[in-house]
Parts: sequence; C-alpha cells; structure tokens
Amino acid sequence: MADTSAPEDAYTAQPFVPARGGLTALRRAAAGCHGCPLHRDATRTVFGAGKAHARVMLVGEQPGDQEDRQGKPFVGPAGGLLDRALADAGLDPADAYVTNAVKHFKFTRSEPRKRRIHKAPTLRETTACGPWLAAELDRVEPELIVVLGATAGKALLGSSFRVTRVRGTVLEEEVHGRPQRLVPTVHPSAVLRADDREGAYRGLVADLKVAAQALG
Repeated sequence: MADTSAPEDAYTAQPFVPARGGLTALRRAAAGCHGCPLHRDATRTVFGAGKAHARVMLVGEQPGDQEDRQGKPFVGPAGGLLDRALADAGLDPADAYVTNAVKHFKFTRSEPRKRRIHKAPTLRETTACGPWLAAELDRVEPELIVVLGATAGKALLGSSFRVTRVRGTVLEEEVHGRPQRLVPTVHPSAVLRADDREGAYRGLVADLKVAAQALG
C-alpha cells in the first residue's frame, strides 16, 4: 500500500504511487496525491485515459481549465484539435492512451473570480509528478510515445530537450529505465495560438503521420 504520509514539500509523488495494480488502481491513488503543492488550487487530479494496452501513448504538459473541471485529459479545445489531427494522420484517437506530464492544473488569475489562465509548470513540479508517468508507461507498455510539446519532452528526456530540433523524427531513448521509441511534435495548444494556424496544423499532422508510419 502506498505511503501517503510524505510531506508535500518533498516534491515527489513517489510515496503515493501503488506498487501493484493496473491503471484503475493508479487512477484511484492519484486522486489523493499531495506530492507537490499544485493539488491545493486544482479542482482534482486529471489522470490519463484511454486503452489499457494502447500501441501509442500521447503525453502532453498538464490539464487545462476544462480538463480540471471534467477530470479527463484533452477534453478542451486543444483536445478536439488533437483528435482531428490524429484522424487526419491515420491514427484512431480511440486506440491511444492520453496523459500529461503533470496531473494538476496550474493557473493564475488576473483578478479574483476571473478566468483561470494556464501557467507552465516548473521543472521541480514536473519532476515531482514523474513517478505517475513512469507508472503509466509501465502499465500501458506502448510501442510508441508521441511527445506533445517542450514540457512533456523535458519530463521524458531531460531539460536539454528542444522540440524544434527533433519534431517529426523517431527517437530511440531510455525513458524511466526502459528503451522507448518517441516522436516529438508541438502541443496542439501551440497550433491554436499560432498566427498561421493552418500551417501549424499541417505541421502537426505531418509529425503524427511519422508516428503512424513508425507503428506500421
């Protein structure tokens, strides 16, 4: 049984991660994670979702406003765009497992009761959440990881990761002690923010086609 007595200033989720059990056990345990202070302001833990033994795992940064409210990853505008891009690339979103490097929504407000504005997690917060991502990889055992954006890339591959250098390529790296194949690309939210949204979308689809080809 996981030890939930660890102080949150230790900045690690490890004591909360159960050693045994599948994704259901992980999801249940993650709901009570206090491994870093982000849980204080978030509505709930947003754990990964999808096929238990999916061939492809998609890893993003952190939940957004809608994800935090609904408790599911990639259900907001970026998630809708990602589903469309996956389908256009020949990948069925229903066959994937989707998750985030950080499981709690980090945000700021310009004024009280105003809209919650996404705030990027720190490396310390991303590292604290790493044991959950490692556990998901252990249970799902995907053939390929699609890395969505810089934060996810740094969580999986280290702080020197730069998505612009390696996007749309197949990498073979050790991740949490296991050899993995990865295809990095931009986060779909970056497409939504792009000045040339159509061009950015085409680039995302092109990268996802590389992932589809790698799966064969």
